[in-house]
Amino acid sequence: MTNDIQQHVNWFRQSSPYINAHRGKTFVLMLGGDAVVDANFANIVHDIVLLNSLGVRLVLVYGSRLQIEQRLTERGLQSRLHHDMRITDSETLDCVIDACGYQRCLIEARLSMGLANTPMHGARIRVCSGNFVTARPYGIHEGVDLMHTGEVRRVDKTAIARHLDHGEIVLLSNIGYSPTGEMFNLAIEEVATEAAKALSAEKLILFGSAKGVFDSSGELRSELLARTAERMVKQYLNRMESEAPDQEYTELSRQLDAAVIACNHGIPRCHLISYQEDGALLSEMFTRDGAGTMVVRESYEQVRQASIEDVGGILELIAPLEQAGILVRRSRELLEAEIEQFTIVERDGAIIACAALYPFSDEGMGELACVAVSNLYRGGERGEMLLGAIEEVAREMGLSQLFVLTTRTAHWFVERGFVEAPLEQLPGKRKELYNYQRNSKVFIKPI
Repeated sequence: MTNDIQQHVNWFRQSSPYINAHRGKTFVLMLGGDAVVDANFANIVHDIVLLNSLGVRLVLVYGSRLQIEQRLTERGLQSRLHHDMRITDSETLDCVIDACGYQRCLIEARLSMGLANTPMHGARIRVCSGNFVTARPYGIHEGVDLMHTGEVRRVDKTAIARHLDHGEIVLLSNIGYSPTGEMFNLAIEEVATEAAKALSAEKLILFGSAKGVFDSSGELRSELLARTAERMVKQYLNRMESEAPDQEYTELSRQLDAAVIACNHGIPRCHLISYQEDGALLSEMFTRDGAGTMVVRESYEQVRQASIEDVGGILELIAPLEQAGILVRRSRELLEAEIEQFTIVERDGAIIACAALYPFSDEGMGELACVAVSNLYRGGERGEMLLGAIEEVAREMGLSQLFVLTTRTAHWFVERGFVEAPLEQLPGKRKELYNYQRNSKVFIKPI
C-alpha cells in the first residue's frame, strides 16, 4: 500500500467517530456574500454535499452584503449605516431583494450540479427555501429611522424540521417577511443565531475570511470559551465607540458576537473557519485539531488530573462498583500512592467520574483501569470525555495502544473501538499480575 493510500485510510478511520457523532445532528452554516463569490466556494459546496450524504441536517444561511454594496454603487445610491446596521430605504430594499435573489439562484445552481467525475456526481441534493423567517421593523434607533431594516421575530422551526427530516438542505437568506406582507433586510448573523436557537442545533458554523481567532503571538486559537469571546467583543466595541463610532464592525467581531449569543442560548459549539481554505469545513468537523477556532459555552464540568485532595471523592465514587464486583477493590493507601495515574471529571466541586492510566512504555501500551461514572450522571458523555482525555495523555507518553481488563462492561469498550484480544498480548509485567479468579477479558485499542 502506497503512503498516500495509507494516509487516506488512516484519516478515514480516525474520522469515523466524528461521522457517527454528527449523523442526525443539525448544523447551521453561515456564509456571507464574500464567501459565495470566492474561488473556493465550489469546494465548500462539495463539502456541504458530503455532510448531507453523511446524514447531517443542514441549514445554510447566506448573506449578500457585498452584492448589495455593488448594486448600490451601480445605481448611484449611497450606502448608509447606523451602528453597523444598514438604513434600508425603498431603493436600497430593491437592491437587497435583487442581491438576495441572485445569491439564492447561484447557491441552488451549485447544489444542483451532478457532473460525472466530480464530487457532486450522483448527489441528487434537494434544496428548499421560503418564508421561514418572520421579521418586524427595527424601528427608530437613537433618532435614526432604519426603515426597512428589521429584526427576527420568529423562525418556523416546525416547517424547517419537516424539510430536514426528508434530507433536504434548507436555505435561509437575509430577508424576513412580516404578517402584513412586508419584507425586511436582516443581519445574516442574527438569522443564523436565531435559526440555531430555534432548531436546538448542535453546531453553528461561521465562515469568514480569517481562519479564526489568533493570539498575541500569531498562533491560531483552536478553542475559546464563550466568556472570553464576549470579553474580546466588548473590548473591541468600547474601543470603537471611543475612537471611531461610525466605523463598520469587523467581520470577526460580528462572528464572535454571534457565537457568544448562540453559546449563551444553549448551542454547544460554534466554529469560526475560513471560506478561503480548501477543506476547512471537513477538517474542523472530522479531525481532532480542526482548522479554525471553536467557541464553547461555559461548562460546569471539567476534566483534570487528580490530586491527593481527590482521594476521598474517588473512593466514594468507586465504592458501589467495587461492592458489585465490577471494579477491583482499592485501599485508601493504594489510591493515595497511585493518585497521579487518575483523571477525573469534576462538577461543582464533586467528582462524578474517574479513570486511571498505567503505562507500560517498553511495549508502547497503557492500561485503562478503574473507569467509573456516578449513577446520577450516567447517560451523558462523561465516559467518552474520560476516554478521550486518557487517550490524549497516552499519546503524549508515546504510547500506541490502550488495553483494558473487564468482567462486566465489555460492550461499552467494544462500542468505543476496543477489540477482544488473547491474554498473551498483554505486557509481560501485567500478565504476571493477571487474576485468574476474576477471569477478566482483555480488550485492546490502537490510539
